[in-house]
Amino acid sequence: MMALRRSSTHKFLKWRLFHGVGRHIRLLILLLHVVNMVGGQIRYSIPEEMKKGSVIGNVAQDLGLDLKRLRSGRARIVTGENVQYTELKTDKGILVVNERIDREQLCGDVTPCSFSFEVILENPMELHRITVEVLDINDHAPVFPIKDKRISFEISESAVVGVQFPLQSAEDLDVGQNALQDYVLSPNDNFILQQHANPDGSKYVEMVLQKPLDRERHPNLSLKLIAVDGGTPQRSGTVTIDVTVLDANDNAPVFNQSVYKASVMENTMTGTSIISVNATDADSGSYGLITYSLSKMKGSAADIFSIDENTGRIYVSGQIDYEKDKKYEVRVEAKDQGGLTGTSKVIVDVFDVNDNAPVITIMSFSNMVSEDVPPGTTIAILNIKDADSERNGQIHCSVAGKRPFKIESSITNYYNLVSDQHFDRESVSEYNITITATDFGSPPLSSSANLNLKISDVNDNAPLFDKSSYSAYITENNSPGVFVFAVSARDSDWNQNARVSYLLEDTQVSGSPVSSYVSLNSETGVVSAIRSFDYEQIKQFELIIKAQDGGSPPLSSNVTVTILIQDQNDNPPQVLYPVQTGGSVVAEMVPRSADVGYLVTKVVAVDVDSGQNAWLSYKLQKATDRALFEVGLQNGEIRTIRQVTDKDTVKQRLTVIVEDNGQPSRSATVIVNVAVADSFPEVLSEFTDFPHDKEYNDNLTFYLVLALAVVSFLFITCLVVIISVKIYRWRQSRILYHSNLPVIPYYPPRYSDTLGTGTLQHVYNYEVCRTTDSRKSDCKFGGAGSQNVLIMDPSSTGTMQRIQGEKSILDEPDSPLEVS
Repeated sequence: MMALRRSSTHKFLKWRLFHGVGRHIRLLILLLHVVNMVGGQIRYSIPEEMKKGSVIGNVAQDLGLDLKRLRSGRARIVTGENVQYTELKTDKGILVVNERIDREQLCGDVTPCSFSFEVILENPMELHRITVEVLDINDHAPVFPIKDKRISFEISESAVVGVQFPLQSAEDLDVGQNALQDYVLSPNDNFILQQHANPDGSKYVEMVLQKPLDRERHPNLSLKLIAVDGGTPQRSGTVTIDVTVLDANDNAPVFNQSVYKASVMENTMTGTSIISVNATDADSGSYGLITYSLSKMKGSAADIFSIDENTGRIYVSGQIDYEKDKKYEVRVEAKDQGGLTGTSKVIVDVFDVNDNAPVITIMSFSNMVSEDVPPGTTIAILNIKDADSERNGQIHCSVAGKRPFKIESSITNYYNLVSDQHFDRESVSEYNITITATDFGSPPLSSSANLNLKISDVNDNAPLFDKSSYSAYITENNSPGVFVFAVSARDSDWNQNARVSYLLEDTQVSGSPVSSYVSLNSETGVVSAIRSFDYEQIKQFELIIKAQDGGSPPLSSNVTVTILIQDQNDNPPQVLYPVQTGGSVVAEMVPRSADVGYLVTKVVAVDVDSGQNAWLSYKLQKATDRALFEVGLQNGEIRTIRQVTDKDTVKQRLTVIVEDNGQPSRSATVIVNVAVADSFPEVLSEFTDFPHDKEYNDNLTFYLVLALAVVSFLFITCLVVIISVKIYRWRQSRILYHSNLPVIPYYPPRYSDTLGTGTLQHVYNYEVCRTTDSRKSDCKFGGAGSQNVLIMDPSSTGTMQRIQGEKSILDEPDSPLEVS
């Protein structure tokens, strides 16, 4: 027994030495942060249980980004988990621990343990994946999942050497070297340990009887089973094994298979039978009665399966989820009444069922884009996951309906919604985008997300008129400011880009700018007349109107508007023949031998108006003898309507009225003198005493006599005034010459004195010309007359007037006088 104890102690020391070296290696790994960036991904390695705020790595440096880019791009961490273990410090570009990281809680016994998240930057959009591997530290001791920490066995003293007794396995939540590494049984004389490995790498142990029991000497044995891990510091767990020695039961139950295999679909209903196990015991009586049980194993298998202790049938007792566990291993024990136990293993494979629909998460979305963005612009970044596996977890993502978008796959589980063609806001101003994610399961499951994208306007449409050209009509003699026409243009852009203003292009109409004819309201497009139009001067003109929007740069289009002036009946007919004179008489001669229909003369008239306003008709208003003449209604021809006789008066006077067809109509009257005679002397004697000529001559004589009298009166009056002034001046000079008094200069009214020199006022001559045979008079203004100069000598005490020359005031108006 001492040799066995030394052997066990020696093995325990060797194991500790081995794991001491492993402890230094793991410590070296924990102190190194391995940063890898492959394909746009960064990977960090950190130990679990780091304090909050501990630095994980320099993201900015590892991604090759500067701090300004992180801040301007609003860098942020997105993750599909409820707990965010890390935090990005954009001001320093470092990644720090945000929440306590427990590797066992995060990954269980899965190695390596890691979690991933994405860093998204905007303007432009960038997506980077960061994976953080969590390294295990030895923070859990092996634990035996037994409430009272005791294992009890009832073993017959007749048990043969080599009989195996399965022991409850310990659980260590750590992994790798920190996980459970070895079992040690306290030194004793009867039992040793045998360790076995499961396919998943875990270990289980059996206690093997190496020396027969003797109930009479040792009816009860108490042993210690120690489970140790390989961490630093090393941790261990202990359980007590109580062995009660019974009387002989020398056959243990034996299963007909050492390993049972079964399969089950996930979400199988509780109570469904999976498989039946069978064991036999060669003993008889109570020692041959077997009961079945499931040994407590690591994980949740004990909560999911149950066994009928009498029949050995295994049932589903809990929720089976393929996404949590894909395989279960259950140890089945068959125990007889004598305390002997046989064991077997049941492996249950779980088949996946398509019970998880894809989950769509909008990571980034621009809800408004400009209509001029090129195809291929990223609109949104989506994260789509399906918790199922294989084909049930494969996803097809699409955009519902005919939309100018497509889905492109990015890194794992990430998709980009990009534009597939050019946008046109005038056709579609916004899009309701439905993104559908469907897996390949049977039946397939799908989920969808809705996005509302608005298209912002770009000034890419010029204003358009309804027509390529317009015509407007306005009646002549209009009032200035009257409405003429209104144009309208539409711009299919939006807001300021669709605000249309109207401009009048600078063109010429008959040498004048068009703006002097019409005005244009820049907002309404109303064209108004500035002046009154005259159809007889201008019948039509064109103007060009430009419609310009308010975009930047502005777009415009032109249209031509033709303004047509409509005629009014504002001009009476004008008679061209016969010519009407004031002083002479014109008469048409008709021989007395003239027959019916003889053409006497033709009244010729014109009307400067147009259309029906210029249609003329001729009517005989008055006549000396209405039965003798008639006037053609349309052509104005005066013809005889009967045979001329000797009884007809020589002197015939016809009054013809010429009338247009306007509304209201306008007319002109012409007097036609007709002489019915065969010789000129006869006509002359009859037309010398026309009352009109006598009256005209009498008036002319009266006005000529009146004009002559007025001119004579004015001439005599001027002559008397001039003579009186000259006599008055002569008398004044004589008085001054004979007087001894000081001379006080006298300046007549309207005289002016400039620098001691007096200047007489100007005298003007008038020439009146009259003619006896004209109603017009000509009046000519003559030049200024000569000046009389008065010179003063301040040193003398007297004055002397000297006449340089004397002429008649009527013959020589310019008489310069000099006084010294």
